[in-house]
Amino acid sequence: MFILGALIASFVGVIVARLHTGRSIANGRSRCDACDAILSPLDLLPVVSYVAYKGRARCCGAALSFYSPLTEILLGAIFLLAYLSIGLSAALLGMLTALALLLALVLYDLMHQILPTVLLLPFVVASGITGYLLAPSLPAFFSIFLIALCLALSLALIHILSRGRAMGFADAPLAFGLALLTGPAAFAGFVFSFWIGAVIGIILLVRRPRGSRMGVEVPFAPFLAAGFLLAYFTQWNPFIYAATAFIR
Repeated sequence: MFILGALIASFVGVIVARLHTGRSIANGRSRCDACDAILSPLDLLPVVSYVAYKGRARCCGAALSFYSPLTEILLGAIFLLAYLSIGLSAALLGMLTALALLLALVLYDLMHQILPTVLLLPFVVASGITGYLLAPSLPAFFSIFLIALCLALSLALIHILSRGRAMGFADAPLAFGLALLTGPAAFAGFVFSFWIGAVIGIILLVRRPRGSRMGVEVPFAPFLAAGFLLAYFTQWNPFIYAATAFIR
């Protein structure tokens, strides 16, 4: 599962790099960004090629970005966690599909600060199917659907009230899909997303040059993905812990 996740992450990187550039996603050999040389299969082994060539391109010696092996390790680990949580089933196939699309959305948002519909819509569909397969009953899935809808509407409301300055509108359907995917952990994941975003935002503000009055624009999709997946795979729920502490 780890190897599968790393391989898919490598392909996702190609999709994100070529999307809306006029280059074909299905055809065309990968090339070095520095010297434009055609890369061999040995140059494209996830993580292994980066380690073997010590972070340098074999063709020209140019330094390689660490983001590629990092995303390959990350998706590989998440695929493994998904397998351990769900087991071999139809729901696992839906979960892996949704996770691969989620990585593409996060990477594209980091690069262009926009969530393309061509990736967002399939993610929501895959998440809905997975959530339905994982739900213990139809009424339970309907409850999850209502929670997902409420979370999405709250983000849409933030977008409308701030006139797009606080949050992009596409974050609402992304949160909707994430809530369907994570089910009972959705509300905790929603809260974790804002906590993670607040911490990162404070760090960026502190590191801003002294005297600068320019705002800091940060894509929110990575925080949403991190918060929801953290809640799903750890099953941490701050509200249950707070209620337990209060009762004691």
